[in-house]
Amino acid sequence: MVEDFEVAISQGQLAGAVSHVLAKPLPFFNSTPLHIAVVGEPGSGKSSSINAMLGLRADDPRAAATGIQMTTVQVKDYPHPTLPQVILWDHPGRGTPTFREDKFEKKDDLNHFDFFIIVGSQRFRSTHSDLVREIQDMGKSFYFVRTKADLDLSAAKRQQPSDYNEEKVLLHIQEDCKECLVREGVRDPQVFIVSNWEADCFYFPLLQETLKNDLLRLKRQVFLLRFPSICLPILEKKKTTVEEKILTKRLVLLVALGSLVPFLLPIFLFRKFHSWCFLDFGLDDQSLAALAQRVGKTSTALKAAMQSLGMFSAILWVLPDLVGLSVMAYEYHRWEHFPIFGCLLSGGILLLRTYRRKIRYFMLQKCISGAADDTQRLLSKALEAEGGKSI
Repeated sequence: MVEDFEVAISQGQLAGAVSHVLAKPLPFFNSTPLHIAVVGEPGSGKSSSINAMLGLRADDPRAAATGIQMTTVQVKDYPHPTLPQVILWDHPGRGTPTFREDKFEKKDDLNHFDFFIIVGSQRFRSTHSDLVREIQDMGKSFYFVRTKADLDLSAAKRQQPSDYNEEKVLLHIQEDCKECLVREGVRDPQVFIVSNWEADCFYFPLLQETLKNDLLRLKRQVFLLRFPSICLPILEKKKTTVEEKILTKRLVLLVALGSLVPFLLPIFLFRKFHSWCFLDFGLDDQSLAALAQRVGKTSTALKAAMQSLGMFSAILWVLPDLVGLSVMAYEYHRWEHFPIFGCLLSGGILLLRTYRRKIRYFMLQKCISGAADDTQRLLSKALEAEGGKSI
């Protein structure tokens, strides 16, 4: 069944497509896969956290490998047994030999994940700060999980046995983590203090319940961030439709006229075709204004995301004629004493003008392709705030 937003995209009604998506109830997004990367330093308890969330013992053959030595050397997926379409990914510890910082593009590595659980033990480190900034730059969300709470409590009890209070110690650790995250620009950070060996204690049940409650909102966020990519097959089909409709019927006349009239008229004709393409894809001023109003942005901000062909391409459209006329004039005035060279040059000009129809046909195809690419960029810009909203 074709979704209403797909129909709107194919008809060039971008504001209507966005409205349809934003109006979808949360259950609509239930089938959207959610890929959660569990990241942090080596030895912080990432693999143990995954096993605890999956309800698996360390000796279970389905469990993530754990141990004192570094055990996670490559990314591995673990489907959640009870949360539909949720996949946990065990990630190599940041700073390990697998993470060669000099040859590793962090954003490219993490960008294909949808949500993150940053795992840390002991104190908040610069590695955590780097991860927070990377995730926020991608417009995505995360939980911060402070592991090994049992060790922290034991240390606190040894240091101050007479004044020991478990609740106060846990609250102090949580507040310290939140302060560090706030300094990194995180609003209302979600911090959970856990012990992977005692999954029923501390904040681990709260972590599980929070993820379950946030699940549909997270999936909605993921869908909105992926929406431009989801629209790619629709735009590819639309490109084909436009090419068939325009290039086989109207552009024959346009190209023919471009061969017979002065070069200023072909520029005008190209610009008209460019405007028609924008109108068909929903990139004209009126459509942009409607989209801007729907997402609470300005038309100028949306236009800034567009990169398609403009006046420069219109000049390329008539470049063979311009070059030919210029060189012929120069030849007439300066090279009348070099007839052989003039003949060769004239032959080159004739060859260039012979291929100008192919050049113009190629430019028209580029115009259609550029309009489709701009539509995808525009949707990304329009939905970046919605898709990047904190849960």
